[in-house]
Amino acid sequence: MKWLGTMSVKIRKSLIASAMVGVLAFVGSNAVADPLEDLHKAERQIHKSGKKSQEKINTLYEQGQILIGEYRAVVDERENLQVYNDYVAGLVKSQQDEIDSLNGQIQEIENTKKNVVPLMYKMIDTLEEFVKADIPIYQADRIERVEKLRENMSRADITVSERYRQVLEAYQIEKDLGSMVSAWQGTLSFGGTDRTVDFVNLGRIAYVAQSLDQKDAWVWDNNKRDWEKLDDSYLRSVALTIRVARTQAAPVLVKLPIFAAE
Repeated sequence: MKWLGTMSVKIRKSLIASAMVGVLAFVGSNAVADPLEDLHKAERQIHKSGKKSQEKINTLYEQGQILIGEYRAVVDERENLQVYNDYVAGLVKSQQDEIDSLNGQIQEIENTKKNVVPLMYKMIDTLEEFVKADIPIYQADRIERVEKLRENMSRADITVSERYRQVLEAYQIEKDLGSMVSAWQGTLSFGGTDRTVDFVNLGRIAYVAQSLDQKDAWVWDNNKRDWEKLDDSYLRSVALTIRVARTQAAPVLVKLPIFAAE
């Protein structure tokens, strides 16, 4: 029994010793593992921090590239604006030169108006005197034309250039009368009697009339401002002249009274 007791004590001591060794081994393994784990943690933290830093660097690089692109765009836009500004400045100068030129022309026009308007009044007065003193071919129409010209001089809706054109046109009509050959019917007053006759004119060279029965003929005496009766020797020539003026006969030589020019 004593031996069993001694053995039991030894076994318990052995178990206690084994347990102590196991505890020391466990403690020792933890003491070795902790520094390695710390190193791994530090390494992982370094990699994580490095990744974040790289991401920041990448972000900053991309932002830098964007800023560089924007800067270049601004520089290009500035250069384009400079070119455009120079172009606009040239246009403005050209337009100003054109405005100055137009202002000068307007001033010249105003000065011309001051001279043209009195001239037109003189031309109208001269034309009226001429129509009244001329052979009375279409005299009523010609006098009405002159009165219309004088009336238009006071109308604000007609420009000075248009009035001047109308005056020149009236002068052209008077000029054309000098080479016009025409015949028409109308009323002739002679000896206190009104008669329906055929009038015919050869420009301003001859202005004659003949009764519709072709038994009487007259010639206009511009010196006397009256009609003068022709003898019967002119009847046939006057009738033929009327037919030629109406394109009823071919042009031929005719005998007509002509007053000498003065």
